[in-house]
Amino acid sequence: MSDSLTRTKSIDQLIAESAAQGEHSLKRTLGPMALVALGIGAIIGAGLFVRTAAAIAERSGPSVTLAFIVAGIGCAFAGLCYAEFASVIPIAGSAYTYSYVTMGELVAWIIGWDLVLEYAVGAATVAIAWSEYFNKVLEYFGMHVPYQWCHSPWETMQGTGVHGIANVPAIFILLVLSALLVRGTQESAWVNNLIVATKVTIVILVIAIGWRFMNPANHTPYIPQPTTYTTAEGVVHPYGGIMGILGAAGVVFFAFIGFDAVSTAAQEAKNPKRDMPIGILGSLVVCTVLYVLFSHVLSGVATVQDFRTAGKEASVTFAIQHYMTGFGWLAKFVTFAILAGFSSVILVMLLGQSRVFYSMSRDGLVPKVFSEVHPRFRTPYKSNMLFFVLTSVFAGFIPGDIVGEMTSIGTLFAFILVCAGVWIMRVKRPDLPRGFKAPAVPVIATLGIIVCGAMIYGLGWTNWMRLIVWLVIGLVIYFGYGRRHSLLSRAPASVAPRPAMAGD
Repeated sequence: MSDSLTRTKSIDQLIAESAAQGEHSLKRTLGPMALVALGIGAIIGAGLFVRTAAAIAERSGPSVTLAFIVAGIGCAFAGLCYAEFASVIPIAGSAYTYSYVTMGELVAWIIGWDLVLEYAVGAATVAIAWSEYFNKVLEYFGMHVPYQWCHSPWETMQGTGVHGIANVPAIFILLVLSALLVRGTQESAWVNNLIVATKVTIVILVIAIGWRFMNPANHTPYIPQPTTYTTAEGVVHPYGGIMGILGAAGVVFFAFIGFDAVSTAAQEAKNPKRDMPIGILGSLVVCTVLYVLFSHVLSGVATVQDFRTAGKEASVTFAIQHYMTGFGWLAKFVTFAILAGFSSVILVMLLGQSRVFYSMSRDGLVPKVFSEVHPRFRTPYKSNMLFFVLTSVFAGFIPGDIVGEMTSIGTLFAFILVCAGVWIMRVKRPDLPRGFKAPAVPVIATLGIIVCGAMIYGLGWTNWMRLIVWLVIGLVIYFGYGRRHSLLSRAPASVAPRPAMAGD
C-alpha cells in the first residue's frame, strides 16, 4: 500500500499528454494580460470589500494593514514557487498537479480535496458577500430581500430575533455564473476583463477620495492591546497584539487567493512558460499595493465598532454613506461596481475548481463525469453544474465568516505543500527546463512554509478542527474510490498515454 500512496506522475509524460490530447484538450486562448486580469479579477473582491472589515472588527483593528503586509509576504513566497511550478508543468490542476509529480498520489489527493475549500467554498463565501451588496442595490430602488431569505439558518437579525432560512441571492448568482462558464473560458475572460477595469477604478477612487476623510482617532492605538473578541456565533478570537495581527492575516489571506487561480488555467494559456509567471506575480504585486492603501483608508474612515454592528454588512458602502459627506453618488457607484466585482471573483473560483477536478478525473481519482467536455463549448460542463450544487449548500446555509475562514485555512495549507513541492522538485529533477526559476530556493520555500504556517496558527483551533474534519472526509473518499480507480494503479512503473474518456 505504501508504494501506491507515494507513487508519482512523470513530468515528461504530463507534458507529452498535454501535447497529444489534440481535440480533447482545453482551448489555449489566454495571453499574459488576460491572465493578469484573471488574477486581479479573483484577488480584488470579497477579501478587500468584506473580509477586511471582519478582520478589523474581530482581530486587529487598524493594524489590519500590517496583516495585509504579512499575508502579502506569504503570498510572495508561495507565488514564486507557484510561478516556477506553472512554468515547468503547464497543465490544468494547480497545486494538485504539482503535488502529484513531487510528493505522490496521497498528498496529491489531499491537496486536490483541500482545493475544494479554496475554490468551491471560496466561491460560496463571495456569493454571500454578493448577496449583501445586492440588497444594498435593491434598497436604492425601494426594495429589499427579507432577512430570512438572504441569511443562513445560523444567523439572527440584531434586536428582532428573526432567523435566516436560506441565502437565495447567493444561490442565484452561483447558478448564473456556472451557466456562463459552461459557455466557455474565452467568453468568461472577456466579461472578466470589463469588470476588472471597473473594480480597479473604484478601489483607486475610494483611496484617493477617502484619504481626506480619515479620522486619526480611528488609528489610535494603531496596534490595540491584546485582548479577546467573541463573535455572534460564540467563537472567541484573540484581538490586538501580535496574535490579532496574525489572526487578521489569516482572515484577509482570503483576499489573495486569486493569483494561484491563474495557475489552474495553465493548459489554456497560449505560451504558459512565459505567460504564467507574468499572470501570477503581476496580479499579486498590483493587488498587494492596492490592499494596503485601501485597508488603511477604510480603517481610518469608520470605527471598529461600526464594523462590529451596523457596518458589518456591505461595509465599504456603509463607511462612505456615513462618513464621507457629499459623496453619496460614490457609495452607489461603489455598490454597483463591487457587485460586478464579486461576480468576477466567483467566476474565477468556479473556473479553478472545475479545472482541478478535471485533472483529478483524468487521473481516475474522481469519477469521469468531472472530465466530460461539452461537445460544442469544450468546457467541463457537468463538473461546473455539480459544483454549483455544492457551492449553493455552503452559500445558502452557512454564515459567511465561517466559510471565509475555512477558505483561508484551506488555501494556506495548499500553499505550504506547493512551497515544499518546488523544493523537492529542485532536488529530484534539477535537469528540467524552467521558464521561470524561483530565487534562493530552499530559502524562499522555507520562508513560505513558515509564514503560511504562522497564519494558520493565528486562525485558531476552531479552524484547525474544521480543516481536520474536512481532510478526514477526503481520505475516506480516497481510500473508498480514488486509490482503486487511479490510472497509476494500472501502470505503477510508468504512465501510459490514457485514452480519451467518454464525453471528451
